[in-house]
Amino acid sequence: MNSKFTQITRILLGVLLLLSGLNKLFKFIPTPADDLLQSFGQVDYILPIVAVVEIIIAVLLITKKWVAFALIVLVPVSLNILLFHIYLNIEGIAPAIVVAALNGILLYKQRRQYAPLFE
Repeated sequence: MNSKFTQITRILLGVLLLLSGLNKLFKFIPTPADDLLQSFGQVDYILPIVAVVEIIIAVLLITKKWVAFALIVLVPVSLNILLFHIYLNIEGIAPAIVVAALNGILLYKQRRQYAPLFE
């Protein structure tokens, strides 16, 4: 997990998640997730929780701590980001594809650490 490509991929994914999480909390970039929040009505705790999870994962990836764990936790988050864009905002799907692809690449690079789960 120490190749230059892997380091760049890990840091890029961390930065993307950090920006996304901070944006959900502080709303400095307009996003289609605002429409999602309105569709939930009074259930306004979901996006802040997702934002905190994204920020924690980003910090773990950027600092290279518990990377394998962070990537596993990111799977349902990145899958839901991708599904949200497929169903509600197809024109904004590019960042979702990037996050899912980077997550997949890093999961593949960490595959030896997941081997005990499948024994």
